[in-house]
Amino acid sequence: MIRFDDVHKSFGPKKVLRGMTLEVPKGESMVIIGGSGTGKSVALKCVLGLIRPDSGTITVEGGEGRDRDAFLARFGMLFQGGALFDSLPVWQNVAFRLLRGSLKRPRDEAKAIAVEKLRRVGLKPDVADLFPAELSGGMQKRVGLARAICADPEIIFFDEPTTGLDPIMAGVINELIREIVTEMGATAMTITHDMTSVRAIADRVAMLHDGVIQWTGPVGQMDTSGDPYLDQFIHGRAEGPIEAVR
Repeated sequence: MIRFDDVHKSFGPKKVLRGMTLEVPKGESMVIIGGSGTGKSVALKCVLGLIRPDSGTITVEGGEGRDRDAFLARFGMLFQGGALFDSLPVWQNVAFRLLRGSLKRPRDEAKAIAVEKLRRVGLKPDVADLFPAELSGGMQKRVGLARAICADPEIIFFDEPTTGLDPIMAGVINELIREIVTEMGATAMTITHDMTSVRAIADRVAMLHDGVIQWTGPVGQMDTSGDPYLDQFIHGRAEGPIEAVR
């Protein structure tokens, strides 16, 4: 569904992506892991067109054409911090894309869809008219997930989906992500540091280190990969080929 081919990106003298090559299979859940500052978020922004690579290509299956709105309509995204609009009630946050642009629906229809997506992530209809400040962190994350799936996207991005959540709520969000991606038949691309999330939601794993994909393969092969970089990262060891920044 998504292919990175020798993608490079620098910011001034800082080389972030140094030849990233990766295939994200259609209908599978790919999780990209790696330390802070290794380029995970940059790679995601390159797919969305928020950042333009210096060289190399990124292709999305069926992505030909110049209609950017139609292209972006294929994507959904759960942001790391929730990124809800404080001034809008929950249902308008969820239905944000359905209230404007090429996906615009009648207001009543958009609200009905939003309430159904809230139900899918375990939130009752009365939550729809609350404001984000009235919700717990876990509930806000669920609202963000409902927004990500509201337009039934083909591809969903998850940016550190369990950051800031306690272990129990993180487990709930991981289960929801796995269930929803499977139900929708969507292609998922997640970036995370949380190895519990990796094991819960990944079909395949890719480790990004020093701007290149160091290892990629099925999640079941992660523990026996034999790759020293991956082994050090997944076990959180201070000693190894990855130098800890002090």
